[in-house]
Amino acid sequence: MTKRVLYCMILLAGVAAVSACSNGNETPKPQAYLRIDLPPHAYSVCDTAALPFTFEMSNLAEVQWKKNLPRDKWFTIAYPKYKGYVFMTYKAMNGVKDLRAQVDTSYKFVEGHFSYSSGIEENRFMDREHQLSGTTYHLKGQNVASTYQFWVTDSNRHFLRGALYIDCTPNNDSLAPVLEYIQDDIDHLIESIRWR
Repeated sequence: MTKRVLYCMILLAGVAAVSACSNGNETPKPQAYLRIDLPPHAYSVCDTAALPFTFEMSNLAEVQWKKNLPRDKWFTIAYPKYKGYVFMTYKAMNGVKDLRAQVDTSYKFVEGHFSYSSGIEENRFMDREHQLSGTTYHLKGQNVASTYQFWVTDSNRHFLRGALYIDCTPNNDSLAPVLEYIQDDIDHLIESIRWR
């Protein structure tokens, strides 16, 4: 017997053995995501002389300063356990002309995510009692890098902008629980802003 015939016989026997073990009813496992257990929301007041406003933020988060200038402030509200970051920019304004420029700039940042988005939910809000007005943008789609952005202002002196990012490859289906949790925290932060 030649080596070639012997090789073919072994190969056929292997294929037959594998086929005999199969009943033809195999189905692939569905794609699954890790379960993420999130604690109940709890908040503390963030009151620092570096900012001309106070707000309530999650007890799971911490403030990381980027730049602290007299009229401009850049800081991050970080969720280290979940690799979530809300990048915040504060700008002091001089009236309505500055407001228009800041709103336009904020919209351009949101617009940069349109090509990855499958839709956008824009919500405007106003709280006359606390001189708060603004807009939140919930960007939908599996590969959107920033799913939630907002700006809030008193329309005259203060303008605050924020954008949520998760430090991993975008897959917003698997990240949905964390994204929703932090988005709820952002909504609470916005509602709790008090200008000085």
